[in-house]
Parts: sequence; structure tokens; C-alpha cells
Amino acid sequence: MPEWLQNTFGNAPTEPWQTLLVRLVAALLLGSVVVGIHRATRGRSSDHSTTFPATLVMLCVLIAMVTQVIGDNFARAFSLAGVLSIVRFRTVLRDTKDTAFVIFSVVVGMAVGAGQPAIALIGLVTVAIAAAVYRDHPHEAAAVLHKKILIVKLTWSPELEALLRDTLSKHVSDVQSLAASTIRQGSAMELHYRVTLLPATSLPQLIADLNRTEGILAAELRSEHTEG
Repeated sequence: MPEWLQNTFGNAPTEPWQTLLVRLVAALLLGSVVVGIHRATRGRSSDHSTTFPATLVMLCVLIAMVTQVIGDNFARAFSLAGVLSIVRFRTVLRDTKDTAFVIFSVVVGMAVGAGQPAIALIGLVTVAIAAAVYRDHPHEAAAVLHKKILIVKLTWSPELEALLRDTLSKHVSDVQSLAASTIRQGSAMELHYRVTLLPATSLPQLIADLNRTEGILAAELRSEHTEG
């Protein structure tokens, strides 16, 4: 190898490439196990895009790579920490348990990258047991799926709000007021409610009934996880 090339890569990892390959493949496989535990214990109550499992696996592999790059070099560790601090998740994790799974993936990746697979394996088993014990129950998942955010724009009056709640009572089992604001230079109001839909509720029928009510300008239903 030319001398300039040796100088350029003089600080390369001392581990054989075969060892690095085995560690990264192990991180990939164990990251997939993390995803499997997440899917088995979170069920349908976790409202995420299809990219979230891929994020967990990639995090595991990337953290293993970062651990290899850092090694025992403190200066490099601080430099990488500064670079990684600008990374932000584009998906908001509204459930603390999902945040724990992100940290889970990161820790497994660090353990594998540091050459301590025993910690990764024992951690996988231990966390899997904890997640299974406190897993989401079907009735809780169903409750989450039936919760929606209702946004209504109307020319407000006490009579109209009473009529609005009377219409909602035919389609929902619970109504909670969340927020209210004026729109159209104060000539109308926008009201936000958290509603729990009845199992047989038809979303188009609910919106149609609201729109037929005189004084209601517009109505919109959103998933609770997209609000805010």
C-alpha cells in the first residue's frame, strides 16, 4: 500500500475486518430481534409509519459502527457526539414505551460494537421479559383506535354547542373539550374535542350529520397521534 494511503488511514480500527463484519452482522440480527419484540408487545396500539421498525434496526447497526469508530479515543468520541447531536427523529414518539425501544436498539448496538455480545444477548432476554409482562392488552389497543380528535368550525352560540353535543351523542361515547380559538377575524370559532367513537360509528355519517347542522361551517376528524 502506498505510504500516503497508509498515512491517510493510519488511525483505522485495529480489529480485523472479519471481526468488524461479524459484529455488524450481529447488530443487524439483534436489531431485528428488537423489532420483533416491539411488534409482539406493542401490537396495533403503536401508531407509527412502516419506517419505524427499519429505524430501530438501522440504529442498532449504526451505533455498532459508531462504537467501533470511537474506540478509546476520547477526542473522537466528543467530535462524534457533536455531529450526532444534530440528528433529530422526524417521527414524534408520543408513547414513552416506544422511546424505550429506541434506547433499547441503541444500547444493543453499542454493546455489539464494543465487542460485548453477552451484554446484548442478556439484555435482549431481560427486556423482552419485561416488555412481555407489561405488554399492551387488546382492549387498550381498541380504545386507542377509537379515540379521535374532532375539529369543528362554527358560528358559536350556546344553543348551537348544545345541538353539536346532541349530534355527537349518537356517534360517540365520550367527549372532552381540548381547545377553542377564534377564526375569520372573530366571526367564528374553532373547537377541538377528543372523542371516543362507538364501535359501530360510521365516520362519513358522523361528518355528514355535523355538516347538516345549521351554523357548523366545517368538521374534521383526525387520529389522536397527528394532533399537535
